[in-house]
Amino acid sequence: MLINVFIIIGALSVIWNISTTIIIYENLRKRNVKVNFILLRLFAPKYATQYRLITLKENGKIGSLFYHWIFSINTAICSVILILITALIFNLL
Repeated sequence: MLINVFIIIGALSVIWNISTTIIIYENLRKRNVKVNFILLRLFAPKYATQYRLITLKENGKIGSLFYHWIFSINTAICSVILILITALIFNLL
């Protein structure tokens, strides 16, 4: 069923986003930026922005992990919206 496809895409996007967030955390930590692993999910947007600014300053362009983070979080959000729409259309709620 179509809803199962959206659930799988959403789950993979969440896993992708968590992985990217952890890699961004490690990159910031190696650059001696103070980061908190316990509150990582809460501060993920802040850390992604810091990563973007640091890589832009160092290389003159934004690091690819920032784009991975943006794309994965947006894909997860779109998947949730599509799951809800599909559920409403097929009266699954």
